[in-house]
Amino acid sequence: MSQPALDILGIGNAIVDVLARADDAFLQAQGMTKGAMTLIDAAAAERIYAAMGPGVESSGGSAGNTCAVAAALGARVGYLGKVADDALGQVFAHDIRAAGVRFPSAPLQGGTPTARCLILVTPDGQRTMNTFLGACVAFGPDDVAEAEVASAAVTYMEGYLFDPPAAQAAFRKAAKVAHEAGRKVSLTLSDPFCVGRHRAAFRDLVKHEVDILFANEAELLSLYETEDFAAALAAVRAEVGLAAVTRSEKGSIVLAGDRTVEVAAEPTQVVDTTGAGDAYAAGFLAAHAKGLPLAECGRWGSVAAAEAISHFGARPQTDLTARLAAR
Repeated sequence: MSQPALDILGIGNAIVDVLARADDAFLQAQGMTKGAMTLIDAAAAERIYAAMGPGVESSGGSAGNTCAVAAALGARVGYLGKVADDALGQVFAHDIRAAGVRFPSAPLQGGTPTARCLILVTPDGQRTMNTFLGACVAFGPDDVAEAEVASAAVTYMEGYLFDPPAAQAAFRKAAKVAHEAGRKVSLTLSDPFCVGRHRAAFRDLVKHEVDILFANEAELLSLYETEDFAAALAAVRAEVGLAAVTRSEKGSIVLAGDRTVEVAAEPTQVVDTTGAGDAYAAGFLAAHAKGLPLAECGRWGSVAAAEAISHFGARPQTDLTARLAAR
């Protein structure tokens, strides 16, 4: 087996994020479920955008954020995702490449515009996301660049992309290519609502294709349809070789075979929880690529997540490697 050219290849929804502050009354007036991710159509996107306060725009998407943070930590990173051949698509491509991420995906010609996610952040740091998927839904098996997958030590797939049937087929193709090349497959469950919509398909994918799983506590409980956290941990331990389960201020739990590693959360002031899980996965995978112990992988994840939630927006604003070395 050849040495991998990339440490991580992300596959996900290529989205331009628009973040703005809001209060609970705004969410209620817009009929939003606080803390959730809701898929919206073009009309709703225009309506919410018009009602929002001043926003900050940047390239985003869950796996895109993970890739950018992992690159900031020194990992060799690539990304596959669908944007349109429009102004926002060009912004996304420039932004992610500027973050040090290889982005070979060809833009969609004509038709649906580039996706955007309207993120409302309340004073308690909770983020409520309204996503117009746009060109993302065009991602299918033909967009899985086999040479890129085969060259990556870990292919990291984003649960948010799992909605369209073509994307599910793309995930399975990517997993097949990765495993045939002797590489690893990683999945983040992304959101309990995603899991609820496609639980059977997610369960099958996790059991048969996933080597490294990322989930938060709510997502894991949803996956295994239980309210017993210990039972959910036992279930995932039996199905994947490596799992990292985040629990907000309680830190995270890393499972590998019969080993259990508990990782403390890094103390920080919570300003905006957008991208916390994405950053955790980035830190974990960047450390994993270096062959570091599981406890250190978890610490890298916690440090990256703490940095992400300490400011507005999902991308790092301080030198993460310096922060890791400070302790």
